[in-house]
Amino acid sequence: MKLETLPIDFTDEQKRYLEGFTTGLQISRVGRGLGGGSASKTSAEPIGPDAAHFKAQDKVLASGKKLVDQEKFKREEHPFDAYPRLKQQALDNVPPSPADNFRWRYYGLFYVAPAQDSYMCRLRMPNGILTHWQLAGMADLAERLCGPFCHVTTRANLQVREIPPKHAVALIEGIQDLGLCSRGSGADNIRNVTGTPTAGIDPQELIDTREYAREWHYHILNDRSLTGLPRKFNVAFDGAGKIAVLEDTNDIAFAAVEVKDGFDVEPGVWFRLGIGGITGHRDFAKETGIIVKPADATKVADAIVRVFIDLGDRTNRLKARLKYVIDGMGMDKFLVLVEEKLGHAFTRVPAEALAPRPAFDRMAHIGVHQQKQDGLNWIGISLSLGKLTCEQMRGLAKIARDLGDGDIRLTVWQNLLIPGVRNENVGLATAEIEKIGLAVTASQIRAGLIACTGNAGCKFAASDTKRHAAEIGDWCEPRVDIDTPLNIHLTGCHHSCAQHYISDIGLIAAKVPVGEEDDTVEGYHLFAGGGFGPNADVGHEVYHDLKAEDAPKTVEKLLKAYLSHRTSPDETFLTFARRHDGETLRKLADAEAST
Repeated sequence: MKLETLPIDFTDEQKRYLEGFTTGLQISRVGRGLGGGSASKTSAEPIGPDAAHFKAQDKVLASGKKLVDQEKFKREEHPFDAYPRLKQQALDNVPPSPADNFRWRYYGLFYVAPAQDSYMCRLRMPNGILTHWQLAGMADLAERLCGPFCHVTTRANLQVREIPPKHAVALIEGIQDLGLCSRGSGADNIRNVTGTPTAGIDPQELIDTREYAREWHYHILNDRSLTGLPRKFNVAFDGAGKIAVLEDTNDIAFAAVEVKDGFDVEPGVWFRLGIGGITGHRDFAKETGIIVKPADATKVADAIVRVFIDLGDRTNRLKARLKYVIDGMGMDKFLVLVEEKLGHAFTRVPAEALAPRPAFDRMAHIGVHQQKQDGLNWIGISLSLGKLTCEQMRGLAKIARDLGDGDIRLTVWQNLLIPGVRNENVGLATAEIEKIGLAVTASQIRAGLIACTGNAGCKFAASDTKRHAAEIGDWCEPRVDIDTPLNIHLTGCHHSCAQHYISDIGLIAAKVPVGEEDDTVEGYHLFAGGGFGPNADVGHEVYHDLKAEDAPKTVEKLLKAYLSHRTSPDETFLTFARRHDGETLRKLADAEAST
């Protein structure tokens, strides 16, 4: 860049300083997309940890397209550079602007107005494991700074709610004091890393996932270039234990498999790689035929994410997930690009090279179960739609400390486990759990009843999912004696946080028209026949525009239709639902009487 002739009263040294300063400023502006005129035509390339993201944005702009607002927010100011303003907003007790509401999600803070005039904070903990003192510490923080409760989420995580702006910074710094963090748990980042909740203690597991989830977790936290993706990103590790992790609903799915001898690769335990899962968009992670050495999982995940950074859609949030990159170019071309990032070819094997995986136990997250260690057990505790009070959190922490191994393990089924309970202490631990208002047993209806936050705390939700789920459970449990594992999931919007498409019975919230005007009431579209793992498929619609007040009786009648028309007591609800189309299921249910 050439500067205009400077006034004579500047010395040569001052001229050189100003020229260098101006050149550096223009390069910086171009790197952040802020330059205009001739500056935008310079050949200077973005540098630093955000360079790949700026380059991807620049390609969009060069093609004549427009970035979505969230990409503009990131381009104008990286959230991790704006912490002083978050602190000032806390001092002033003021809510964030729309742009800052997006930015603060990089710290795990979601301002949820108009549902509530407060923040929600979501944590991250690899493999869903925390210590007894961390859970007790979270109870203290929630009681002092938030609503006095927390929720276990469908990513084996904790979230706290009702946080006034003045407490936002104190909360996230308090979380860090506990050795936990909330960094990157929201917005366009790699979310909480899930793994088998019984890792290291499960008699049937092929591999302990804790090491690999932890490595990926810290890899993300310590590399800023892995923040600010085109959209959120999920990764899961399934060690083939008894409790499903739903890894095939993630963008990257690592599932432990045993590779047999005789296929020109080292026999033993590898991870099978699946990519592109997003069940809210009716798709599971696609099989690739690729196996990955567990020690290489982080490198492979890193390469996949970096291809996504380069190619993800930054103009349309609805099409900005990994699935759409793969759909647009094809799996083969996508994998070639990943191999280029890796610097070597993938290892591929035919399906017959893999031994059958152990089966899930759909009730292993509830009740007492023997560990692989002699004389020890894990106890799965039933929560009411994932909710815990502060007193219950402290009570569980004490039980884990005194009667378990000191850890608490969260599951994607919105409940938790206390591991390491000796045989002779099971009765005492069970009594202590019941004393704080929780249970280690649950009916098949209660054990698989899951709901997202709903419109009581989320602006996207169209219905009060947690309240309606509780009403379904309260109504159906005494009226229908279900003797087979069953999942009923309620989700509030198209984000499908409760993954309604993969449940036996799934309900997605909708505004249901009533009367002749434009009036609506809260309601749902009801699906049946969804599944995961070996039975992975999305459910099919049975009822459209079902009013929320009618949902409990409708679910009751659908379950009664199953009991009346199953081919044998061994036929699962899933098999029954898939034998019939939606219209037939509806007719069978409507023919049943509600009691």
